[in-house]
Amino acid sequence: MRAFIQRGVRGPRIGHCLAWLMLAAVALDQLAFAESDPLLGNLLLQPAVQQRQPAGSMILAAKAAGKRIVAVGEQGTVLLSDDNGQTFRQAIGVPVRTQLNGLQFIDEQTGWAVGHGGVVLRTDDGGEHWALQRSDFDVDRPLFSVYFRDRNEGWAVGLWSLMLHTTDGGKRWVSVSLPPLPDGRRPDLNLFSLFGDHSGNLFVAGERGMVLRSTDGGNAWSYVATGYQGSLWAGAAADDGTLLVGGLRGALFRSTDAGGHWTAVALGQSSSIVSIFARGERVYAVGLDGLQLTSADHGRSFKLQRQADRLAMTAAVPTASGALVAFSKSGVVSAPAR
Repeated sequence: MRAFIQRGVRGPRIGHCLAWLMLAAVALDQLAFAESDPLLGNLLLQPAVQQRQPAGSMILAAKAAGKRIVAVGEQGTVLLSDDNGQTFRQAIGVPVRTQLNGLQFIDEQTGWAVGHGGVVLRTDDGGEHWALQRSDFDVDRPLFSVYFRDRNEGWAVGLWSLMLHTTDGGKRWVSVSLPPLPDGRRPDLNLFSLFGDHSGNLFVAGERGMVLRSTDGGNAWSYVATGYQGSLWAGAAADDGTLLVGGLRGALFRSTDAGGHWTAVALGQSSSIVSIFARGERVYAVGLDGLQLTSADHGRSFKLQRQADRLAMTAAVPTASGALVAFSKSGVVSAPAR
């Protein structure tokens, strides 16, 4: 645990990356507690705290599950909305109270969430109830992102090149051995955003401007440099195969050849991007300083808006009308932004 705290707080790479994207204060409080209490894992493997004002909870990821919006964040909080983000309530059954960082649904009922303590949760009722499929508090390597290609096969990624793979819907997870970095060093990148395209290719946005790529369904992985040296915190694939990754200081890169080459997208701003979502021709991104980006041409160009209060955004889900239901370190943004 101490090694993680030293790297997470004092290490220059992790300090920059987790300070905003993962809002690491909550995680570090948990880890510091672990130094003095070896039973922390048991404490965090208790049902999620029922919040007095759940919509004000820190949120780190959000997805659509059919017409429902599902969001996850601090202390195992899972928020649900069935009215396009106008109101939210807390999920009925969440078996952990550790921080949840990533989320994915393959249909309106079945989804997975991942977080600190290496936890993996699964729901089969649209997020009302969740079952714990994996945890590892002895070696707390947080999981940051999860992606399933179907109901059986999926991957999860996290701290220090941690990648897990399952072929049975998450009942059993095995570690994936990643290749050495291009400079020959052992793989130690933090892997932040895992996503796939409609051709079955897989991608992971990570540190040092690197994108991990698999073109054979996850059997083999290689590194593709974007030309950027900072961390890439978010990624998404558009319906036409266009790929986008973004991160620190407003960096945004686009690929039209399945991730083989990346081109910088000029935004004229430097606020960090923490979440990207693509639907049809539209691409949405949010970030620090109240940043909201919208593209109507598969990410070739973007319209920029900001929240008036410049609240740091952490995730967003577009509604059927194109409005963004946005989330932040302070919870649900008061009204969907258009």
